[in-house]
Amino acid sequence: MSLVGKKFPSIAVDAISEMGDNLKINIFEEATKNNKKVLLFWYPKDFTFVCPTELHAFQAALPEFEKRNTIVIGASCDTNEVHFAWLNTPKNNGGIEGVTYPILADTNRNLSNILGILDIDSTEYSEETDSVIVEGSNVTFRATYLIDETGKIFHESVNDMPLGRNVNEYLRMVDAYTHIQEKGEVCPANWEAGKEAMNADRKSTAEYLSLN
Repeated sequence: MSLVGKKFPSIAVDAISEMGDNLKINIFEEATKNNKKVLLFWYPKDFTFVCPTELHAFQAALPEFEKRNTIVIGASCDTNEVHFAWLNTPKNNGGIEGVTYPILADTNRNLSNILGILDIDSTEYSEETDSVIVEGSNVTFRATYLIDETGKIFHESVNDMPLGRNVNEYLRMVDAYTHIQEKGEVCPANWEAGKEAMNADRKSTAEYLSLN
């Protein structure tokens, strides 16, 4: 079920800073109390393969997000201790040393379960053990959420495990949404900052199509 257009769940989650400080972060409040947009990206596991390439890519783009009044936060279901060990592992050894944004540690899977982004094939209740048996990795897919200053989700995307994200696309989405907020126009396909947008009416669409 898509969450676009809805408020992001207001729930505090364990997190860690680059310095190893244990935090509690509520994404909804990060947006609304700071009057900022938030980019929250989930990745499956620390110490894996595609994941560090993404964390470094978001780090490299961090100044661009900051220019756009946007906070970047990473997230997985690993513990703060594992996050910190990875933060202290050099880049040339597969680590994420140099990453400065906070990383959520959703170890109880409260938030990822609400978002519906866990890799679960099926669940089955076992009478013998009086427990629920989960089939699947029970870690998150590569889900990304863009949240505006009111706490509303204006973009979400979910990639399968092997598919790394294009960070520039999220910068484009932030630019487009900011343009809509400021100008009241709509942004056509492949729109980028500085290009012409449209009014939300038939005449404007026809004029745009005739020129493109």
